[in-house]
Amino acid sequence: MPALASHRKPRTRVRSTTPAVGLTTAALAGVTLLSTQSATAAPASPKPSIEDVQKKVDDLYRQAGTATQQYNQAKEASAAQRGKVDALLDEVAKRADKLNDARRTLGNYAAAQYRTGSIAPSATFFLADDPQSYFDQNQLMARMAGRQQKAVTDFRTQQAAASKKRAEATKSLETLTESQATLRTSKENVQKKLGEARAMLSKLTAEEKARLAELERKKEAEAKRKAEELSRQQAAAKAEADRKAEEAAKQAGSGGDTGTGTGSDSSATTKADKVLAFARAQLGKPYVWGATGPSSYDCSGLTQAAWKAAGVDIPRTTWDQVKIGTRIATADLQPGDLVFFYDDISHVGIYKGDGMMIHAPKPGANVREESIYYMPIYGSVRPA
Repeated sequence: MPALASHRKPRTRVRSTTPAVGLTTAALAGVTLLSTQSATAAPASPKPSIEDVQKKVDDLYRQAGTATQQYNQAKEASAAQRGKVDALLDEVAKRADKLNDARRTLGNYAAAQYRTGSIAPSATFFLADDPQSYFDQNQLMARMAGRQQKAVTDFRTQQAAASKKRAEATKSLETLTESQATLRTSKENVQKKLGEARAMLSKLTAEEKARLAELERKKEAEAKRKAEELSRQQAAAKAEADRKAEEAAKQAGSGGDTGTGTGSDSSATTKADKVLAFARAQLGKPYVWGATGPSSYDCSGLTQAAWKAAGVDIPRTTWDQVKIGTRIATADLQPGDLVFFYDDISHVGIYKGDGMMIHAPKPGANVREESIYYMPIYGSVRPA
């Protein structure tokens, strides 16, 4: 029987589009994700204004000034500790020599006792030629025993003294190591702050640098105006004081002679003249942090050297210099007085009169004259 033909309709193959749909969905999701990330990404920080740059750079230089004073302080402490350590090491060497001498003395007694041996007193008496020689020998041995005991005592004394000095030297060396570590840290801080300031300035365009220079000129002009005002006030105060002194002299019948002042005032004026003469001779020399002259200075290095030229020794750092002498109000400043700046007392200058000072300003600048109002004043002192 012939096979029957199949009446089923052939199955039609339908190509699946699922992968395409999946790719499209992934692509859309990716676009959406990117769009979302772009929308939520933090916006770029706005470029700081020139005023902000000026403020930041000034603050970095101030911080560098503070770090410089820390460096100066650590350097002084390290030098002082080094001197102490050297002195202690010399003392340890001397004590060691004395200890060795005591040890040799003990060794000599021990060797002598070994050679002669120890004889009982009764045997010594019976072996003696006569009783008197026994007593003479016994007295000699007593004296020798006394010297041996003294040698032992001396040895122990020198041994204890040497041990004490070695302990002191060890402790001083540890302190020196700490001072040197502080010195290195302070130096690194100075370099870091100066590097940050230079980096900020290097990013400015020519136009921005010109605007920054204009801001500096305005700041200097305002500081100069305040200095001139102080100069007028001081001149008026002096004229009034002279007038009152002249009236007092006339009333006293001195014929108007106001005198030349006391010997103390004259001495102070002479010192101030020497201070300013020295300071003026340093004008134009570069500021270098940690420098004390003669070719360069930092701020407190200059003030210390200037007063030394007048025969007065003052401390190295601004923090110590502000503690000496007599505190002076700004209105009462006289040439030679020291003027300190900022709340952290990180800068100092020498008052020259008329609201102006001579100071070593900052890295990249030279010793120069400037208004005392260029920076915020902390206070002033008259060293002598």
